[in-house]
Amino acid sequence: MTRLQPQPAPDGQESLPPPLPREDPITRLPILILFPHSRCNCRCLMCDIWRARTSTELAGADVARWLEEWRGLGVKRVVLSGGEALMHSHLWELCDHLRAAGIGITILSTGLLLRRHAADLVRYCDDVVVSLDGPQPIHNRIRNIPRAYEQLAEGVAAVKAADGGVSLSARCTVQRSNYDQLRGTVAAAHALSLDRISFLAADVSSEAFNRPGGWSEERTQQVALTPGDLPLLAVEIDQLERECAADFASGFIAEPVATLRRRLHQYYAALLGQVDFHPNDCNAPWVSTVIESDGTVRPCFFQPPLGNIYQAGSLTELLNSPDAIAWRQGLDTRRDAICRKCVCTLSLRDQ
Repeated sequence: MTRLQPQPAPDGQESLPPPLPREDPITRLPILILFPHSRCNCRCLMCDIWRARTSTELAGADVARWLEEWRGLGVKRVVLSGGEALMHSHLWELCDHLRAAGIGITILSTGLLLRRHAADLVRYCDDVVVSLDGPQPIHNRIRNIPRAYEQLAEGVAAVKAADGGVSLSARCTVQRSNYDQLRGTVAAAHALSLDRISFLAADVSSEAFNRPGGWSEERTQQVALTPGDLPLLAVEIDQLERECAADFASGFIAEPVATLRRRLHQYYAALLGQVDFHPNDCNAPWVSTVIESDGTVRPCFFQPPLGNIYQAGSLTELLNSPDAIAWRQGLDTRRDAICRKCVCTLSLRDQ
């Protein structure tokens, strides 16, 4: 579950407002996800963004030109994703426009460039989310970059030193190379002095992350869990629940253990045909949108494009075109083939 502000309270420890409604036409868009840059500086086992042969990036001048419309849509937070946003040639010019408009900025990063950009990160971003794949040897093997963990550690320390008030958390993608390292990953997050950690399964079924046409069965099997892995994952989650009870209670582990069982064990069991996928109640296409580095606009990370903002000239026209409205009105997130296998659903609740 995603909420609008960084540093959410632990799930289950507060009375939550209901999810924002699914309204058409869209007049309120609290979250905008931007891919400032198309390339990445890691070579992760579960992602193909780094295989891209071309490089594109959003221009700061274009963001400045679009801001009036975004303010009209009520954009409160921009999430910088991609690709590695910190590879953008003029990222801080882009962020300067967003901050001047009073929009909060979250950045998702591999962590390799945090140290170099620490001063600007704390100046422009109030929420930094880094990828953490496990303890040092596991992380480095999955990232496939020498000293990836060490560079991450140095970067986190530099950001903390620049401004200890910035939210600095981790997200771990759980797959065959690290599913038995959940406790070790939590320990690594503590060792890095991160504020919290969340877990999600690896997407192996969509065309996202530079996978046109999707993965082959052989490639999928390299990342997804096998039938023999599932009992070990169940044991690891049980041990995580026992040994890290305080981390669940405090919200250092962002998800309740029941959510982890559903998000990890049930998901991989469903991929193997052993159980059904958990029904997803997601409002992402109604409360957020994605603009990629070449201007492609999607309703979320995984669904097909709605069009291109450079060609349309207006985000509102794309979101509220007759085809886009008809698509959303016909979308049942509990039954849609892409939504059923989604690893990163959104249930946005205002605060």
